[in-house]
Amino acid sequence: MKAVVLTGHGDLDKLQYMDYPVPTPAADEVLIEVHACGMNNTDVWVRQGAYGTDDDPDAVASWRRGKPTLEFPRIQGADTVGKIIAVGDAIDEARIGERVMVDFSIYNTDGDSLADIDYIGHGADGGYAEYCKVPSVNAHRVDSPMTDAELATFCCAYLTGEHMLDRARVAAGERVLISGAAGGVGGGLIQLCRARGAIPYAITSSDKAAAVAALGAEAVVLRDQGNWVEQLKTLLHGEPIDVVADVVAGPLFKDLINLLRPEGRYTTAGAFAGPVVELDLRTLYLKHLEIHGSSQGTRQAFARLVGYIESGKISANLFATYRLSDFHQAQTDFMAKGYVGKLVVMPDRFYQPVETSITR
Repeated sequence: MKAVVLTGHGDLDKLQYMDYPVPTPAADEVLIEVHACGMNNTDVWVRQGAYGTDDDPDAVASWRRGKPTLEFPRIQGADTVGKIIAVGDAIDEARIGERVMVDFSIYNTDGDSLADIDYIGHGADGGYAEYCKVPSVNAHRVDSPMTDAELATFCCAYLTGEHMLDRARVAAGERVLISGAAGGVGGGLIQLCRARGAIPYAITSSDKAAAVAALGAEAVVLRDQGNWVEQLKTLLHGEPIDVVADVVAGPLFKDLINLLRPEGRYTTAGAFAGPVVELDLRTLYLKHLEIHGSSQGTRQAFARLVGYIESGKISANLFATYRLSDFHQAQTDFMAKGYVGKLVVMPDRFYQPVETSITR
């Protein structure tokens, strides 16, 4: 089969499009013919070894601190959508032919704790290939009129967003301030807030404001025009921010924390503007704030996500598709961030161009 193979930490030259053996499913696994696979920031940061360590934020290290599971060569790709074409000995052959989305999490325990979690595309080969094997329980049948590329926009970004909201116990009627709202997780958070009856406020740049508003934001704050904090306060009409859902951090962090009401909650799953931030601990303890780190999500959250898709509560936010053989261009465009939504790669024989940015 053809696959994009990560051969080590480094630049794009560490990603090679090559012939690679088709995987053989173990007894409890299924073999998926991959039709589409969404792109994520984690792919880039793992390739770069950009996760640091507890003691050195600049150290070259992969996503899983303290217990490395990344081995080279590795096929990345977490957001896999396709068709089951073979099953292991312990799996009912009736599953062959099912259209599935992959829950990319490697849970490592039977409970809800994510302390020992890993993911397909890191601790095991993922979907940047023509075929991928996964545990049968991770392959979720999906009944939806969406295209394969549209379905591939949800898995990582929306599961991450749903778990962020779970961690912060976001309830109906609460106001949630979302940073990075033009990205996959940020855009997903807007829709996921609406799905549970919360009220999303989005931070983005002026050139992406209209597209972000179309996702369902109550209001959009422009971080590149004037004082965005004052903009937000005007839009709120004196109402509080209950929860901040942040994937940006960096210089934005201080203002985000300050905007929270007393006993407010901050939840984060990313820091693409800078992982080392300024925090006045007096603000934290005098306002009785909560801070939640979040990564991936639970089995229950993924099942909920599938339910949202099948019921039409959330929509795909697909910006563009690429051939798997054009992966370097796809990741170059991904890193440039000149778009709203998700980029998806497809094995060349299944490639379909996409021209619309938001699907309803």
